[in-house]
Amino acid sequence: MTLTEVQDSIIDEFALFDDWMDKYNLLIDMGKDLPAIDPKYKVKDFLIEGCQSKVWLHPEFHDGSISFTSDSDAIITRGIVALLVKVLSGRTPEEIIAADLYFIDKIGLRQNLSPTRSNGLLSMVRQMKLYAMAYNATAK
Repeated sequence: MTLTEVQDSIIDEFALFDDWMDKYNLLIDMGKDLPAIDPKYKVKDFLIEGCQSKVWLHPEFHDGSISFTSDSDAIITRGIVALLVKVLSGRTPEEIIAADLYFIDKIGLRQNLSPTRSNGLLSMVRQMKLYAMAYNATAK
């Protein structure tokens, strides 16, 4: 699926619920479905700075695209990072760098997070884009 198709499917999934408690439950379920990160990557080198909760993010670059694995010690944060992994994993560095992650606002995520979680979300996106920039620079 394209970046747009994945984001649109997430928007459709969240649109099934009117109540934000139901949307939080969907987010928690998405976090439960997040593939496990190898424990060797749950170290300081892969910890995202700027998140209230602990969030580990590990990139792997293969055949021109980046795959991410991630984990968090908080269930809602784990759901948030699961969404980002779903959208950005398997993309080229150029796609990740240029990605307009419009789904975040369309599902109301940014507006319904506490300020600290919202800052964490921005930190996760920034880190994924930084990894993409690094791989983009070394691939040339």
